[in-house]
Amino acid sequence: MKQHVPNFITLLNLFCGCIAVVFAVMNKLDFAAIFVFLGILFDFLDGFAARLLKVTSEIGVQLDSLADMVTSGVVPGIVMFQMLNMAQKQGWNLDLFGMHGDIGVLPLFGFLITLASAYRLANFNVDENQVSSFRGLPTPANALLILSLPLILLYQNNDALSDVLLNQWFLMALTLLSVFLLNSKIELFALKFQGTGFKENGIKYLFLIGSLVLLLTMKFLAIPVIIGLYILTSLMVKKG
Repeated sequence: MKQHVPNFITLLNLFCGCIAVVFAVMNKLDFAAIFVFLGILFDFLDGFAARLLKVTSEIGVQLDSLADMVTSGVVPGIVMFQMLNMAQKQGWNLDLFGMHGDIGVLPLFGFLITLASAYRLANFNVDENQVSSFRGLPTPANALLILSLPLILLYQNNDALSDVLLNQWFLMALTLLSVFLLNSKIELFALKFQGTGFKENGIKYLFLIGSLVLLLTMKFLAIPVIIGLYILTSLMVKKG
């Protein structure tokens, strides 16, 4: 019976992702973000449960990636689609192919994130070296980065931020950066703890504490900063 516990938690991740898709399509991006956050929490808990119960299976590995594809792959793509669509309506209209209407071609650019996420997850499943570390930005971290944009707009907005976050050039550049980071060769540490000792997990503890401080002080604006800090910390650890 216990071997099914991690898979059940993984399915909760997928369920949250499905609900997030519905809200994202309805352009209720704050509700979509809530269910993505819940899905990512379940994504962390399924691995924790598998290690705690000492049950692993190939189907669990595949199921985890399928759930992540929806929660951390499809949803961010839809969110970027909606952000680019809003950017067009705010007057930053780049009609690449001469198409007019409520939805042009430009917002489809956001789905590059979904395609890059699919490729990353497929590559992760066949790469036996990504056990204690990751190559490229994990899809949940990338999803948090993209989902932070509408939350900043909704809850910490000002004219300067709005001009940036609803600038189509910024959104297109961020989409390309996301695609690059997801499938880059940059080695990033995994938040998998080896016991509870500080000596073995010092960097991870310091990163989590720093992230908590940033979230308490900067709120949603902290999320892009934390992602950047994660990448820089990983590069420093590898270089050291």
